[in-house]
Amino acid sequence: MRDDKSAPRPVVEPTIASIESVPAGYPRSYAQIIEAAKQEGRLSIYSATDAREVTELINDFRSLYPEINVEYADLNSTEIYSRFIAEVAAREGSADLLWSSAMDLQIKLVNDGYAQPYASPEKAALPEGSVWKNEAYGTTGEPIVFAYNKRLMPEEDVPQNHAELTDLLRRKPGFYQEKITSYNPVKSGVGFLYITQDVLATGDTWDFVAALGPTNPKLYTSTGAMMERIVSGESLLAFNMIGSYAVERASKDPSVGVVFPNDYTLVMSRIAFIPKDARNPNAAKLFLDFMLSKRGQEHLVKRNMRSIRSDVAAPAIYASLPENTREIRVGPALLANLDQETRLRFLRRWTETLSGKEEQQP
Repeated sequence: MRDDKSAPRPVVEPTIASIESVPAGYPRSYAQIIEAAKQEGRLSIYSATDAREVTELINDFRSLYPEINVEYADLNSTEIYSRFIAEVAAREGSADLLWSSAMDLQIKLVNDGYAQPYASPEKAALPEGSVWKNEAYGTTGEPIVFAYNKRLMPEEDVPQNHAELTDLLRRKPGFYQEKITSYNPVKSGVGFLYITQDVLATGDTWDFVAALGPTNPKLYTSTGAMMERIVSGESLLAFNMIGSYAVERASKDPSVGVVFPNDYTLVMSRIAFIPKDARNPNAAKLFLDFMLSKRGQEHLVKRNMRSIRSDVAAPAIYASLPENTREIRVGPALLANLDQETRLRFLRRWTETLSGKEEQQP
């Protein structure tokens, strides 16, 4: 963090190389950002996206801007939020770009004044509802799915929607004892986001939680841990899993099946923003623009992260995505459940319903 926030940054005159490297369709003045980023020479990213999923994206960015050293910290969504807040409070300096699938936590940070505005030249190519205040940028459009073990889960049991999953758990709690997995909403930001979005979609979600409890589900903060349990057969079904990870694994492992729930399928976006006091803001702008560009989005699509751009084709498997998707929009509506009292009340109900101790709700 800069000690003197009022000190203006020096004007950087672009070199011929920077002018020549301005992407097509960008203003010529973008050369100043490129030159300033090269002089910064460093970019720190805190991200909830597994590092192996973005290796090609980052390597391609480095090929365009070899002068910039990219430091990529692969953290879970709650760690990103907590670490960033702690570092800012300690005035230690923090990351130059935050990129997370915990959309509500990202929006809270933006709403609380931690982001700087930036009008990306790629904004015109993005769909309505994917950008908030020129500060928070949605970068993907990924479905939330059921993933299951095709070898071990009876085919007739595979649920095609949330109601069928609830019915299955009510009928066969013994068979699925310790065989269901998902995120832990108490400890995982994305887990909290997705289950609260389920409740917004249908009040029947609480019936599902009540049916889930007797199976003693295994709950995690990591998508990787959930997927490994599915592959090993320790768990038979994962609900509310980020679809790109499940689809990616299914493309390589025939034992993994993926269901897009046909009653509704949540669609989330990984939100990126540049902190207000980023030490390398120009490098962050370059990376954000690259990630939003057609070239950058094509790298994400290779890892089955569905693009938000209409000019980037989705992986073929998403052709079976039902029409009745529920897009989680980038914006202030995501703040509703993060009010401390509201969040604690929700988590108390979750815990009590899961344990079978919840009193009858009015």
